Amino acid sequence: MTLSPDTLRKLGQYDTPTICNVIELFDVRPRNTGFMDGRIRAGFPELPPMVGFASTASFRSDAPPLGGDAYGDLADQVEAFGRLPGPPVMVFEDLDDPPVGATFGEVMCSVYQGFGSVGLITSGGGRDLLQVKALNYPVFTGSTICAHAYCHILHLGLPVRVGGLTVRQGDLLHGDANGVTSIPVEIASEVADLAGPFIAAEKILLDYVRGPGTRTLAGLAAARDEFQAAVAQLRRRIGRPG
Repeated sequence: MTLSPDTLRKLGQYDTPTICNVIELFDVRPRNTGFMDGRIRAGFPELPPMVGFASTASFRSDAPPLGGDAYGDLADQVEAFGRLPGPPVMVFEDLDDPPVGATFGEVMCSVYQGFGSVGLITSGGGRDLLQVKALNYPVFTGSTICAHAYCHILHLGLPVRVGGLTVRQGDLLHGDANGVTSIPVEIASEVADLAGPFIAAEKILLDYVRGPGTRTLAGLAAARDEFQAAVAQLRRRIGRPG
């Protein structure tokens, strides 16, 4: 399924928790699935949300490869970008436990970004953080490691598991300071359209507790009921029980 650039642009206007909240309205997956756990953290939380399609790879660095190295696989990786339905997000599963060497550094991130990648996620570590930050290239990592050891890539384009989430080639991902979630592509355009109205619904409750005047439990209950009614209306709008 192809998504329009406008849909991707809209998704990038909202934080990842809001995207998660809207996905829940559709009841397309259990609420405890579809997102990466706390082992994966934003390297540069001040950057705006990242939205793109997964380009997957597995990685090791504890022992020398039988042949080749990570830099030798760069051409194969960026060649695969052209087969994705939109901007690529590199997703690495580090198979060493614990990770030994850095998955990425300035060179790799510069190459990925130069060929259209909008971010990188790894269950392993990263390095050259100040240089990568200067690129305004979002990275999401499990750790920071100063050396690359015997870094090499084992496979490209197969499913990987990162932060408890299985990621397949071409999955739509959204990440920011709060973490990373996948977005089912079949509802992505609706999620983009409903994020603004969902924020407006939350504002009902927030305006009451942050506003001037005396707050009461009765007033809080009324604001909560109004918020819940607005969310129920959104659920009916997408054909789910309100």
